[in-house]
Amino acid sequence: MYLDNSATTQVSEEVFKEMEPYFTQEFGNPSTLYGIGRESKKALTQARERVAKAINAKPEEIIFTSGGSESDNLAIKGIAFKLKSRGKHIITTNIEHPAVKNTLGFLESLDFKVTYLPVNEEGIISIDDLKDAITDETILITIMHANNELGTIQPIEEIGKIAREKGIKFHTDAVQSFGKIEVDVEKLNVDLLSLSSHKINGPKGVGALYIKKGTRVVPLIHGGGQERGIRSGTENVPGIVGFGKACELAAENLDDHYEKLSSIRDELIEKVLNTIPEAYLNGSKEIRLPNLVNFRFKAIEGESLILLLDAKGYQASTGSACSSNTLEASPVLTALGLDPVDVHGSLRISLAPESDAFDVDEFVNTIAEAVSRLRQMSPLWNQELDYDGVMCKKDHDDCRRC
Repeated sequence: MYLDNSATTQVSEEVFKEMEPYFTQEFGNPSTLYGIGRESKKALTQARERVAKAINAKPEEIIFTSGGSESDNLAIKGIAFKLKSRGKHIITTNIEHPAVKNTLGFLESLDFKVTYLPVNEEGIISIDDLKDAITDETILITIMHANNELGTIQPIEEIGKIAREKGIKFHTDAVQSFGKIEVDVEKLNVDLLSLSSHKINGPKGVGALYIKKGTRVVPLIHGGGQERGIRSGTENVPGIVGFGKACELAAENLDDHYEKLSSIRDELIEKVLNTIPEAYLNGSKEIRLPNLVNFRFKAIEGESLILLLDAKGYQASTGSACSSNTLEASPVLTALGLDPVDVHGSLRISLAPESDAFDVDEFVNTIAEAVSRLRQMSPLWNQELDYDGVMCKKDHDDCRRC
């Protein structure tokens, strides 16, 4: 069972079927004037309308990109370079996706100033901290809608109201939230919003940036002037067609999928925490996406847990796919105030609509067996520790830890 849908999702059959003709039969360049090119142009127009409708935007406010990372870069750099004469201060959080965090690091090398807001133990910022961080030099606030490791949802609508009152541009990365909860650009009060296709059962290598009418950005890619001159380069027609269809399906099925996924999520949380000693939920229990849970288990290595689960047929992750090959503790989890040693024992489970096909009890028992096996080999677990006033000796019947 594949349980790493926050990393990527399977392309749905309906999406693939819609894309297929544009690889072979309708292969024209949409910038050309003859028939086959005009057909590609029509397909782009339809896809743009579908994406816009799914987030309550206007079609002309949608710019197609290669994915979430490019959309984040275009939004942040595009605003920073456009408004730098007004100020060079940007506000974000300390749990952003690397596509945001590293982009801001680049801007800091160009003398932009960035304020990184802390989060509480649930991964949520303080609105008061945000207000205190705003200065006369602040030109942009960029805060993700929902965190890709925790699933925690930020108060984007309230942040957007503050930004609008202050005349500050506001960008949110909605790559993880779109398709799982409502994403309405008008309700959220955002000026720019990033989307990605492969998180919602669409193809990889395509995404979009919503740019509110009247908002100006400096392009990152110059060339033939496609996408209203904001993102030059011949459009990825098959990918964009698939993305448009995936957006349409995500919007149509949002309520049903939310109910289904949140039910599985809650069952997972309850059974993991009640079955496995010293298992903890990372992030908020209530203010979170319906499809994502993140646990940590005392005294184990998450990478080893992933391999044991994989051997049993379950694919999950320890955190962001963008940093899963590093041995560093997750910056997102350490930002919650957790011990870096404990952070290494994390497990991220992210569901998709097709995830209802697996047995939650069997999966939780598999996790429990793997955790128990790893703890038998863990010096952190086997050392003598005072637990609830009882000294653990491994064979101590009264110790709940044993």
